[in-house]
Amino acid sequence: MPGNDMHAPQQSTPPSSGDPRLRQIPVRYLVPNIVTLLALCSGITAIRLGMDGRFELAVACVILAALLDALDGRIARALKGSSKFGAELDSLADFVNFGVVPGLLIYMWSLNALKSLGWIVALALALCCALRLARFNVSIEDPDRPAWKINYFTGVNAPAGAMLAMLPMYLGFQGLVPPGPEIAKFVLPYIAIVAVAMVSRVPTFSGKSIGRVSREAVLPLLAAVTIIAALLVTYTWEMLTLVSAIYIVLIPVSSLAYLRQKKAWEKRMATGGASAKPPSATGAEHDTLADIDPT
Repeated sequence: MPGNDMHAPQQSTPPSSGDPRLRQIPVRYLVPNIVTLLALCSGITAIRLGMDGRFELAVACVILAALLDALDGRIARALKGSSKFGAELDSLADFVNFGVVPGLLIYMWSLNALKSLGWIVALALALCCALRLARFNVSIEDPDRPAWKINYFTGVNAPAGAMLAMLPMYLGFQGLVPPGPEIAKFVLPYIAIVAVAMVSRVPTFSGKSIGRVSREAVLPLLAAVTIIAALLVTYTWEMLTLVSAIYIVLIPVSSLAYLRQKKAWEKRMATGGASAKPPSATGAEHDTLADIDPT
């Protein structure tokens, strides 16, 4: 009877079922994912260009993918649009753009002259990139990680690994080395070293702690960025060669800096100092791995 409905068990319904607005996704969550998808499109397009023998444009597409990858996490933080979906998408895009694509390009440009052996090394580059990303995604959730370790990656990060792997191509585009097939026996061990560096335990600078600049440094920084961008457009391969060389030189420097900080931290811990947690372990900054760029 209608009068007895008040004693019937109440059915709980999701709050979103009565209000369509609660089922809508804010645009700020979509923008970072769109940027990630654009980076993925750029990377996949590089494969097609490589198959057509247009290697310079193919490498340019990988560089564009790296630039977009550097933006998506920062856009997510700026818009407060981080999500676990975006983190997973970012990791998958990084594997394709910085593992699969460089491996295929370097194989088509040079390593195919070595047949199966060249393919194995190109495959190793992609696999090491996948392992590197998986290790990062697991280690970043460690709540006991000291705060100072946010300044370092473990091993060469994925975008840097891709840029280093394509260094022989930059040199080839400048005419500094013979065509790819002729130097395949030298390219092969180099790519193997880059692949191992990505899964190694060697600490490298991350630059994640650089979040703010002083007012006095704003104009010089903008001028420097403008000049670098102009040089990159005008002297693309020369600049990429220079950046790759600087990164290689910085690897031992970062290792020494890491060891110094580690010793200082261990000394503080031995004397009873407290271990500070990294920003990523404090909840507000731990919405997604995309906040830290899983690379």
